[in-house]
Amino acid sequence: MKLSGYHVLNPLIRAKELELLRSDFFEKLLEAADIEEVGELLKSTNYGSLIQPGFEHTFNKAMDKEQANLFDWLVEIAPEKEVVWVYTMRFTFHNLKVLTKGEKLEQDLDHLFVPDGFYSIQQLKEVIRSGESEQLPTEIVASVQEVLAYLQESAILQGIDVIYDRHFLQTQRAVGERLEYPELLSEITHFIDLTNIILLVRGLYQKRSHGFMHSVLSDAGDIPKEELLEFVGGELPAFKEFLRNSVYRDELSAILQEEILDPAALERFKDNYLTDLYQTAQTQAFGPLPLLAFMNAKEVERKNLQLIVTAKRSEIAKERIRERMRNAYDL
Repeated sequence: MKLSGYHVLNPLIRAKELELLRSDFFEKLLEAADIEEVGELLKSTNYGSLIQPGFEHTFNKAMDKEQANLFDWLVEIAPEKEVVWVYTMRFTFHNLKVLTKGEKLEQDLDHLFVPDGFYSIQQLKEVIRSGESEQLPTEIVASVQEVLAYLQESAILQGIDVIYDRHFLQTQRAVGERLEYPELLSEITHFIDLTNIILLVRGLYQKRSHGFMHSVLSDAGDIPKEELLEFVGGELPAFKEFLRNSVYRDELSAILQEEILDPAALERFKDNYLTDLYQTAQTQAFGPLPLLAFMNAKEVERKNLQLIVTAKRSEIAKERIRERMRNAYDL
């Protein structure tokens, strides 16, 4: 724990927060008559340099490059690099998935690689081919070794996702415990719990077996995995009742009133819930939460902008766009 090391970083983060787009600006984008008006509005923002004729066809790639540059900058200035990796780790494990499948299928899937600020495509390909690495964290090497062992016995590609997803959540918990920030570990365990809830809801709809759910659910959250497994093979109303008595009952109350639990709605709830948790970082002068809150805000902003630009280009109604958006980070 390097609490005092953030006294230099956090003022920089506060300054960067002033560039974030607010909810009222996103409302203007939603109300825009067409993609051209969206472009005109964005010219006055930090994304103005990306707005050229036909920007709607290159916007997503440009935003991905912006994200990569942000990660590189944060890794350079952060007093604890692992704090940044807590957030970018999702891209590390995404890369492991696509590169492992590319190796297995003998296909070039390099275009699906997402820079995470830490590990190059060459480093990940090498550990996937050899199962060994002295440069990568032991958690990554262990996950690759389990996947390679699995592929010796099975050709079902879904197993690759299952193993890497489980290791991702385990690694989140392990890094959170190493860093020793109670607020950060709380955010991580909430993330794992909500991910498990979504996985179980999907499993109930898909009639997944107990064995399958045992392999996909993580035991790194605060809700015991054994309690969740008791609902496998059962009916959705029983699990909804369990959620009504969980620590998430207040936040989930509106969703639980619906007859159908929509996994997509639960994903949006998870993103918004974590954004609300990060909002507490606004009052903190020290520690890693302002950094993570900023990274979360930039990711929400990126998702919302890419959604709006893509949807406006396709002339999708604003009501349909709004229901898919995440809550913006407002100061």
